[in-house]
Amino acid sequence: MEASPLLSVRDLTVAFDVRQGSFDAVRNVSFEVRPGRTVGIVGESGSGKSVTAMALMQLLPESARLTTGRIRFGGRDLQGLSERQMQAVRGREIAMVFQDPMASLNPILTIGHQVMEPLRIQLGLSRATARVRAEELLSLVRIPSPGQIMRAYPHELSGGMRQRVMIAIALSCGPKLLIADEPTTALDVTTQAQILELLRDLQQRLHMSILLITHDLGVIAEFADDVLVMYAGRVVERSPVAALFDRPGHPYTEGLLRSMPPLDDEDRETLPAIEGNVPSPFDLPAGCAFHPRCSYARDACRSGIPAFAPLGATHDAACLRTGRPAA
Repeated sequence: MEASPLLSVRDLTVAFDVRQGSFDAVRNVSFEVRPGRTVGIVGESGSGKSVTAMALMQLLPESARLTTGRIRFGGRDLQGLSERQMQAVRGREIAMVFQDPMASLNPILTIGHQVMEPLRIQLGLSRATARVRAEELLSLVRIPSPGQIMRAYPHELSGGMRQRVMIAIALSCGPKLLIADEPTTALDVTTQAQILELLRDLQQRLHMSILLITHDLGVIAEFADDVLVMYAGRVVERSPVAALFDRPGHPYTEGLLRSMPPLDDEDRETLPAIEGNVPSPFDLPAGCAFHPRCSYARDACRSGIPAFAPLGATHDAACLRTGRPAA
């Protein structure tokens, strides 16, 4: 029998109020994360991936508001929690690793101070106990000489080491779900592989779920169990990873896959790109938002937003080639 979802998101819509007006950055997003699984969210910049994550954590900027949707974690409705109750959830139950550790770490505080802080605030540990635990966490994320690193400042560490520190901080209170927002974007290929291997090892050892946000389908192929493809604020395809790579159901997914460098074609100098650009949220095209860039587009694509149609037991796509327009 399949386990109940740890995280369940239904019809999530997030609006931004800015000087030019109001727009929906995320529209009717639904998905689940089950215990011990890794769900990847992939798409170009501006597709709504990070906004979705910030909405889950209730860390949206003042200009943003959640207009519709339901977020349940461990059977609880997170939207019904007060800010004080939500503070207890962050870190202890859901933790987040951001893409730029240099911007996330305080440059004037030592690494030790920053790793110890959640242990003292969230778990109420004494300074001495928190220091011991902080060194254990730095060892857990494979940082050598943790006692020495505790005395260092962020600018003294490499990008990969800073990201390991951020992972240690995120794991300090034993969360059930780790949200990793582009955790390898600013790192070289070798360090990326090391960070992904570390996350996989930690997931198995700590029995946690991961929500992985990335623009890189190579990372998705390597690390995720299930994947959501987002475009212009909407999910356009949902699938187990193997099925997505074997039989993509949405033209946008096909375009992303074609733009991946093939391992067996070293002589290729250029990669096929998806023509056009992601539309402005203030000027979304009618119907399917991808139709201006889609080689399969027809008149019906301009008049109705496609509903999800099944491609398999757990694989569906919002495209008229596989289904019909939503009513």
